[in-house]
Amino acid sequence: MLIKRIGYYLVGLSLGSIAVYFFWQKKQATFDYGMDARTLKSIRIKERLFSDDAKNAMHKFDIDSLKINTILYTGDVNFGKSKPRQEPCPEYYITGTKDLEKVSLLVKRCESTATIEKIIVK
Repeated sequence: MLIKRIGYYLVGLSLGSIAVYFFWQKKQATFDYGMDARTLKSIRIKERLFSDDAKNAMHKFDIDSLKINTILYTGDVNFGKSKPRQEPCPEYYITGTKDLEKVSLLVKRCESTATIEKIIVK
């Protein structure tokens, strides 16, 4: 009797999981629960501005907005080098991953804008 109940439970759980997976995939839902993911998402959804220093670095090192966007999706936020409690606009130090690991961004996140202050290439 117990084995039969466990079997029904597992079948229902499996079917429900598959259904939820397809519903979430259509809605393009994201689950940004980690500190890095929440910080990067809050920067991505704001209007993006570039300082003159950042623009010069982009031209000098041949970095385009696609690479910046990739870093803002897959990068790592270094909270040790960041100033998340700075008022009125916190600053975040973001390092790229994989091919862009030598590129870092210093981003100032304000209420409605995110300004890329510096682009550091090692």
